[in-house]
Amino acid sequence: MITYLQVHELTRNVGDRTLFRDISFGIAQTQKIGLIAQNGTGKSTLLNILAGKDYADEGDVVYRKDLRIGYLEQAPQYPPGMTVIEACFWHGNETTNLIREYEQCMATPGNPGLQEILDQMEHRKAWDYERQSKSILSKLKITDFDKPVEQLSGGQVKRVALANVLITEPDMLILDEPTNHLDLQMIEWLEDYLSRSHVTLLMVTHDRYFLDRVCSIILELDDKTLYTYRGNYNYYLEKRQERLDAARSEVARANNLYRTELEWMRRMPQARGHKARYREEAFYELEQQAKRNLEQQQVRLEMKSTYIGSNIFEAQYVSKSFGDKVILHDFYYNFSRYEKMGIVGANGTGKTTFIRMLLGLVPPTSGRFVVGETVRFGYFSQEGIKFDEQMKVIDAVRKTAEYVDLGGGRHLNAMQFLQHFMFSPLQQQNYIYKLSGGEKRRLYLCTVLMQSPNFLILDEPTNDLDIVTLQLLEQYLQDFHGCVIVVSHDRYFMDKVVDHLLVFKGNGVVKDFPGNYTQFREWEAMEDDLSKANPAHTEEKGKKEKNEKRDKNDKNEKNATRPRKMSFKEKQEFQKLEQEIDALEKEKAAIEAALSSGTISVDEITSMSIRLPLLNNELDEKSMRWLELSELV
Repeated sequence: MITYLQVHELTRNVGDRTLFRDISFGIAQTQKIGLIAQNGTGKSTLLNILAGKDYADEGDVVYRKDLRIGYLEQAPQYPPGMTVIEACFWHGNETTNLIREYEQCMATPGNPGLQEILDQMEHRKAWDYERQSKSILSKLKITDFDKPVEQLSGGQVKRVALANVLITEPDMLILDEPTNHLDLQMIEWLEDYLSRSHVTLLMVTHDRYFLDRVCSIILELDDKTLYTYRGNYNYYLEKRQERLDAARSEVARANNLYRTELEWMRRMPQARGHKARYREEAFYELEQQAKRNLEQQQVRLEMKSTYIGSNIFEAQYVSKSFGDKVILHDFYYNFSRYEKMGIVGANGTGKTTFIRMLLGLVPPTSGRFVVGETVRFGYFSQEGIKFDEQMKVIDAVRKTAEYVDLGGGRHLNAMQFLQHFMFSPLQQQNYIYKLSGGEKRRLYLCTVLMQSPNFLILDEPTNDLDIVTLQLLEQYLQDFHGCVIVVSHDRYFMDKVVDHLLVFKGNGVVKDFPGNYTQFREWEAMEDDLSKANPAHTEEKGKKEKNEKRDKNDKNEKNATRPRKMSFKEKQEFQKLEQEIDALEKEKAAIEAALSSGTISVDEITSMSIRLPLLNNELDEKSMRWLELSELV
């Protein structure tokens, strides 16, 4: 097997902090390697060093002669004035340079030098290469070739840069978070492309399905040291746990021996012989080993959320369009208490617009969202928030809240809460400008969760978060006593957190699917197989969808008449209902708390058990009447 590069005793420091020390490894031809580490521990720095964009303080990187490396940076940049097609062929080989010349020639009036370029393209068989390149661009939904790069969003620039490194067909790919800003179709295409390709790959990604299906070797950067696991992500999880268990046993053994040696050190006089000095030196090495901190962060964090009533939100025949582009068309949905919904779909189908309408940040074209009075949103957006970069981490969190209520009289102060999210006491005193991009996203997550919301809306929360933080967030959401909406392209995350999906298909079409993302893909595959095997199934499915659409339109037409205004009597009834529903919900909560307390008598249990179903019926009736009246304007 041909060695492409060899890393020997590499060390990198940032100020007084060591990112990694004396790490060594090699990468051979056709190997596909995933690099895993917590945010801020040096993943991107290591990739930059290997790609020649950064330097090491000590050690060497030895490359095979004439090795061509394609590097996808976390935040790629292009010169101003460059078009999309020029950027797609910016870093390339002779063939891609020729294709770029052809594209520039075709865009220039008079096409100067066209014949010479055509002859060279024929000679180099560049036409097949161009067709392959255009295929990659189409899969990544890059179609506006003449658009200036500076007019693209950060996610669009990342896709252009990804297309660039794939098109150039290097010997080795180094990819830093390649799945960020890709929709699910793109991720699955890239996963299949890299799995089938013979290209050598070193990649950082938080997408665990992607890691599991593409990589056969995992490198883990932990505590300034590099560990190698020759298997996929599932194999890594198993072997990593074995490593941690063995290390804990070693630390426990060292602690026992340390106590014995400490007693000896205290008894020994200051003037020691040669053997004593040797034992003293061994003692200090043993002390370092015994004091190693191998404990995992406390990831199970149950927090008290504010009370949420039975009325959450109702989307009442909501439509939204931007010019000719339809996002939603007469969409109706009644959200349930404690529901955990995932929203998926291709980029540009309206997922973010939908949740921004729910939050009242974007007005619908028609229809409306009715949000319950007890709902308290916590919104984690793609853009994040702009922290004061000169503020310390702990001060930014204290600005949100000094304490977090865990329920049952338990509280965490801001410092303790940050430690749950892997900010050590030393890191908490750091200025925000020193944090990595992933650490800033983790800090933003802390500020959202500290507000004790009862309805979390997370828009692409997995971007730039490391796998350890994702595991923590998954467990938090599984324990969360409230409502959740997650917009994400992370299939693993969605499978762990949500119980059903809204699938945005574009042109205002939204499908409600009862299950997680993997179940949805299995259902889609089964439908495709049935359609291929039985064309009549496709026709029957089309008729069914047409009938459903017709029934929906009929229903909408019935609701299209302008509703009458609420009478004075109905207004009084509406206000009275709100007070009665609130009182009933408080009574219900008190009964449920009492029944689960284990402190009430048998007679009280009997009485409350009789009252509770009657209370629920009364709540349902009054809530239904409240909804009927709320339709009147």
